[in-house]
Order: sequence, then C-alpha cells, then structure tokens
Amino acid sequence: MKDGFLERFSVFAQKIGAQIHLRSLRDSFATIMPLYILAGLATLLNNVFFTPDGFLASIFLASTIEKWRLWGNLITNGTLNISAVLVAVALAYHLSSNRRVKNLIAPIIVAVSCLIVLLPALDSVVVPGTKETLMVSNVILFSKIGTMGMFAGIFVGLFATELFLKLSKNKRLQINIGQGVPPAVGQSFNIMIPAFIVIGLFSFMSFILQAFLDTNCITLISTLIQEPLKTINTSLPGYILIYSFGNFFFTMGIHQAVINGPLLDPILLSNISENMIAYSQGAPIPNIINYSFQSVYGLTGGTGNTIGLLIAIFLFSKYKVYRDIGKLALAPGLFNINEPVIFGIPIVFNISLIIPFVLSPAICLIIAYFATAWGFISPCVVLIPWTTPPILSAFLATGGDWRAVVLQILLISGTALFYLPFLKMSERIVKAEMEGKELGK
Repeated sequence: MKDGFLERFSVFAQKIGAQIHLRSLRDSFATIMPLYILAGLATLLNNVFFTPDGFLASIFLASTIEKWRLWGNLITNGTLNISAVLVAVALAYHLSSNRRVKNLIAPIIVAVSCLIVLLPALDSVVVPGTKETLMVSNVILFSKIGTMGMFAGIFVGLFATELFLKLSKNKRLQINIGQGVPPAVGQSFNIMIPAFIVIGLFSFMSFILQAFLDTNCITLISTLIQEPLKTINTSLPGYILIYSFGNFFFTMGIHQAVINGPLLDPILLSNISENMIAYSQGAPIPNIINYSFQSVYGLTGGTGNTIGLLIAIFLFSKYKVYRDIGKLALAPGLFNINEPVIFGIPIVFNISLIIPFVLSPAICLIIAYFATAWGFISPCVVLIPWTTPPILSAFLATGGDWRAVVLQILLISGTALFYLPFLKMSERIVKAEMEGKELGK
C-alpha cells in the first residue's frame, strides 16, 4: 500500500514536472542565466573596482574611473535591462521546440513583436540631475523591458506563442505560393496570416488599455500578477514552504528544480536584478530573499546543504561505504553538485536522512534572513553562478562582506552537527539490514 502510494505520487510529480509549459519556462531561465551572471559580474566590477572610493581611486583619476563604469553599465543594459525580451525569446523558442515545430524563428519574431506592441506609446522619464519628468513618445525604456517587464515577457512567450502555433497549423490560414521559390519565402507566406492575427490581437488589447483605461499591459501585469506573486513567494513563510516542498520531492527522486524552478526562479531572479540595480545606484537594497540568497545559504554543497553531511561523514563516520561515497562526492560537492550523495548514500527514500535534508536549508535560510534583516550581514547584491563554491559564494554575492562568510561557515558547521545523529541512525539501519537483523529486537 505504501509503495503503491509512493509510486503513484512519483508518477504524478513527474507528470507535473514534464508539463510542457513548466518545462519550457524552466529551460528558458536556464538558457538566459549566463547573461544574468554576466550582469552580476558587471555590477561587482562597477561597485568594487570602478568606484570613486575604491582602491583604484589612488591610481586613476575619478573621471577615468567613471568612464570605465560605462563598460559595466553597457553590459547591464544588454543583459539585465532587457529581461522581458530575453524571456519572451527564450520561451518562444523552447515552447516551439518542445512542440517539435520546424520553423523556430517565426514564433520568436512574433513574440518579440507582441511584446513591443504591449509597451506604452507615451511614457514619462526623469531628466538627469533633476526631479523633473518629461513625457516622451516612440521610445523603448529599459525600465519597461527590464525586470519590471519580466512577467510580461513570460505572458507573451507563453500565450502569443501558443496562439501562433495553433493558428499556423490551420491549412486555411496558410498561403501557398507554389514551388520554385526559396524556402524562407515560402515559409514566410505560410505564417503571414497567423502572424497578422496574433500581433493584431495583442496590439488591439494594448490599444484598449492605453486609449480607454489609461494604463498599459506592462504596468497591469506587474501590478496584478508579478507583485502579488512576489509578495507570496518571497515572504519568508511562503518561500520556506515552497523551497522545502521542492527539497522533499527530491527525496522522492523528483529533482527539486521541477517544483521550485517555475514557482520561484522568475521572482528570485527579478529580486536579485532589482538588488543589483539598487546596489549600482547606491540606493537601499529592496530584497533580502533572492536568487543569490538561496544559493549562498540554502544550497551549500547542493540541495539539502549536503556539504554539512560530507563534513559529518569525514569527521565522525567510521562506516567505510559512506566514507568511500563521501570521497567520490567531495569534488562535485564543492561546486554544489550533490547527485552522488543523494543517490549514492542514498538520501532518496532514506527516512533517516530526509529530515535534515529538508529542514537544514530551511533553518539556514531563516537564520540568514534575520541576520540580514537586523543588519548583521549585507544583503546579496550580485548574481553568482549556483556552482560557486561555499565561502567564495558568500563573499562575492554580498559585494565582499566578510561577515557573510563567517555566517556561512557557522551555518555549515551547524548543518554538519544537525546531520550527525541522523547519519548515525542511517548507519545503524544499513548495517542491520546487511546483517539481516531488525533494529529493536
């Protein structure tokens, strides 16, 4: 009965993870992640090296340093500040690819066009050096296609692409100009009417909102969808609950990214993007919970903070099997890759280790949250690769705060002690099973 339930549960979870829209969303953020990391490096350069009060100030003139800041700003504009466009393009591609569409460029072009027609035709900008605002038309502002427009990019990437793909399959909407023309020309005529319909519908929706309701799609989606989701998913209780459920699913053999990725990644990336922008401008940092915060305090050694488990094995375990697995898992574990631990120890379906695997990241994240909120450590302001080793990750993500490094070391030590009694319990159970004994008898 128990095995039957677990099997049905695993099949259900796998189906959810394999759902085409969730899978496309997860693949899209994985695709654009390198650009966000590049933006994080640019932010780090601008605020550690190319800053008037940095150590380079004693070598170069302030005007020279300010010029070099332009380099970082240009990188940010080409990565972070076009988040909506990047997401729309990546989603259109991956959704079309998962639908096994041959003409992949067409849905991408339609998605970008639909995103642009959603932008406000008239918008306000602040005059540099003043508080005065001006109304401008026929311009695309980074503020609208950056992190604020990320969910608009998701909306377009999903709905515009799905609608376009469905219409493109309708033979009555295809224009066949016969043989003897270049393939690209023939394909463009085949998708012409579906493209007209989709772009026309999105532009009409944008027209109604701007002409009669005095708003625009970007602002509306941000207000009605992005901000409420952000409030729920990155409130401490909501975030810990979602993240812990994802870790629990991993103990059932379902990778936590299947659950956490679609629910948390868009919000966490948006939050770290806002932090990087605020950090580069010297403004207050708005978000404690963000993508780098999770990597630094909830992913040390990999999901479940298993670097603590490896330390407990090396320091306290005499069980040869676990020590041999630990030796094999150490190198990847330093880069937060812990499948050797999860499936080698194993942690999957191992009741003894499920509890610390699920609870230790939650405890570490809660402690780090309040340490940040109370000003004991700096917030995470730089997006780092999730494979960045512990210690270095805390230093880089917080813009060079040594206190965050100390906290991370303390959390890793505490995690090792937390894993220890459960590790001993697991050893006793495994040894008893190998000897054909039953514990307690």
